Amino acid sequence: MPVFFDIETQNTFQEVGGRYPERLKLSVAVTYNTTDAAFHRYTEANVTDLVAELQVADLVVGYNLFGFDYPVLQQYTDIPLAQLPTVDMLAEIFKALGFRVGLDTVASATLQVGKSADGLQAVRWWREGRVEEVFQYCEQDVEVTRRVYEFGRQHRYVQFYDKQYRLRKVAVAW
Repeated sequence: MPVFFDIETQNTFQEVGGRYPERLKLSVAVTYNTTDAAFHRYTEANVTDLVAELQVADLVVGYNLFGFDYPVLQQYTDIPLAQLPTVDMLAEIFKALGFRVGLDTVASATLQVGKSADGLQAVRWWREGRVEEVFQYCEQDVEVTRRVYEFGRQHRYVQFYDKQYRLRKVAVAW
């Protein structure tokens, strides 16, 4: 059964000197585990439990796992996360199109549901001690990710709006 996964960070790329996700620190992570149909919440204090959950999953599903979430999380474990059975929906869409399309763009066009905030807002909330809001934002991202994945599995495509605001479909095989 799949485990859907997303993380937020304590700092930004600008603060770590560029696009180096491995230099970012985990603030919160959320999974949705289909085995118990429940969300699970993690921070640095229980990050080993997160890694353990991902390790036993039949499949880890997310959006930009290879480019962001795994590199951030890798500093907390010796387990080679990129070798876990994974569907990185962004990587699959990139293979089909040759360019990146954000989760919000895909979710808006496919499900008519947008994200509730963005990663920079989540960093600000974290710094303000508004941890529950960061968890809620991350949980909503995981739910959107799950719904996009399930739509793609059922219909064999997802959608996005191109730069000319035309609705486009991209075939997926996850």
